[in-house]
Amino acid sequence: MRFQLFLALSLSCVCAAAAAAEEKVQLPAPSSSAQRLYSHAKADIVQLRSLLRNGRTQSSVGSGFLIGTGNLAVTNYHVMSQIALDPDTYVGEYVDTNGKRGEVKLLAVDVLHDLAVVSIDRKGGGFFNVPDQLPQLVQGQYLYSLGNPLDLGFAISEGAYNGIVNRSFYDQLMFTGPINSGMSGGPSVTVDGRVAGVNVSKRLDGELVSFLVPVRFVRDLLKKVAGQKQVPEDFKLVVGQQLLEHQKTMMERLEGTPLTFKELKPYKMPVWESDQVRCWGRSNSSQSKPYSIDQVNCAMESALFVSDRIQTGHISIQHKLLQSSELGVLRFSSLASNSFKNQGGGGHKDTRYTAPKCVEQFVTNEKLPMRAALCVRAYRKFPGLYDFTLHTASTDSGEMSLQSRIETSGVSYQSGLRIARIFLENAGRESKQ
Repeated sequence: MRFQLFLALSLSCVCAAAAAAEEKVQLPAPSSSAQRLYSHAKADIVQLRSLLRNGRTQSSVGSGFLIGTGNLAVTNYHVMSQIALDPDTYVGEYVDTNGKRGEVKLLAVDVLHDLAVVSIDRKGGGFFNVPDQLPQLVQGQYLYSLGNPLDLGFAISEGAYNGIVNRSFYDQLMFTGPINSGMSGGPSVTVDGRVAGVNVSKRLDGELVSFLVPVRFVRDLLKKVAGQKQVPEDFKLVVGQQLLEHQKTMMERLEGTPLTFKELKPYKMPVWESDQVRCWGRSNSSQSKPYSIDQVNCAMESALFVSDRIQTGHISIQHKLLQSSELGVLRFSSLASNSFKNQGGGGHKDTRYTAPKCVEQFVTNEKLPMRAALCVRAYRKFPGLYDFTLHTASTDSGEMSLQSRIETSGVSYQSGLRIARIFLENAGRESKQ
């Protein structure tokens, strides 16, 4: 009897606690502005799905929105990437807020800004428009993002515009509000319904830090669609051309950025630190190990999404200083050699790329003797694009080894060689006293 009473009381407490917890996490009701916007806009937002042709099973989902009273809808390129790159395997489908379904036809892509335009078999009600005169945003003003988060149903989220992100290679708007998976490609509008941008991504390491593609890039892509005489037969060629365009812009920016040098004494190693390339340092020296490692890592904070298996148009630099006064020359040489040989230029079985071709030799730039290995691999689907990996190790000391790794993805052959040459020409150390 006591046990039954205790169990009943315990369950009562648990239920009360659960009810209290549920009450605490209950989300606030949408504002009247959000409710009004959603009621007017919901007929013109759609969910976009990528389906396997064989079996018509769902592979990925996103959102989109109809422009004006026509049958064109805007979304993200990454929502349509499977259809663009592998149309024999994938087909597109839309579902609107009334449950109507239909086929999707891809008309244009903009990989650099992560946009796509599709056509569907129904017309919009005229809520979303992209005129030449675009809204002027003020930091802190409210924006409202629409889409289908987590494939749970259509929804609207409120947040604030907080400026242009300058760490991305191409302008993005920072939206302090929730954008969840499935909302990609949906619109973000002002309180009076003007399109400000397109939902694209969020930071996983932050709270409510999301990003929008500015609407001016939507306007430009829609104009391109209006002017094109026919739909491209092979979007892989279009994507490849845009990636080559990006690598050219990337190289121009890099070469226009003065080299800076990071010191891992006594060495001075070149980097291109800028708004796009950020650097971090760390050390893992330990009393339990007879050697220490100091490290500087620099990388671009953005890359181009091509597919769920390829992100490219990116540079990363790692400088790692191994040193020991306890191991002796032979044991330290073994440690440094093992560290060097564990670095490669990619696998031989990856169907996205050709097998890497590598060359290794000892070089010097009159400031620092080095062992250098350069590996190159080509993209199978995008002719003219390559990944380069340069790995070097200093050879001027038996107790220190400065090892560097420069990875450049999605560049032309000449651009990859140019980056490797710049590094080899500028690596050095302080003058010996």
